[in-house]
Amino acid sequence: MENNQNQNELSIELTEEVAEGIYSNLAIITHSNTEFVVDFIRVMPGVPKAKVKSRIVLTPEHAKRLLGALVDNVNRFEALNGPIKMDVGAAEQPQQGGDPTVAFPFGTPQGQA
Repeated sequence: MENNQNQNELSIELTEEVAEGIYSNLAIITHSNTEFVVDFIRVMPGVPKAKVKSRIVLTPEHAKRLLGALVDNVNRFEALNGPIKMDVGAAEQPQQGGDPTVAFPFGTPQGQA
């Protein structure tokens, strides 16, 4: 029984560089029939150009697991700290159970299949 448990353990390494993290205030998500691509971008006020700081490529199954994990964590955060307000430009607070899509005041690529 112990051998099976040890075989299922995963050792994860976090380098100092990755541990510092990358700040992002915009994410653009595109997809095909085999993968989801999430580009994390830092947009600076008054600067008309922004660079992708990090790109994550996920299988559809992992994208759905990530969505579930984010929903769970946001719910736990809000239970402790109150509702998260969506104060981004002209974006509206999504209604309960509504689409949490945020509209940004600049052109962003649309997700494509």
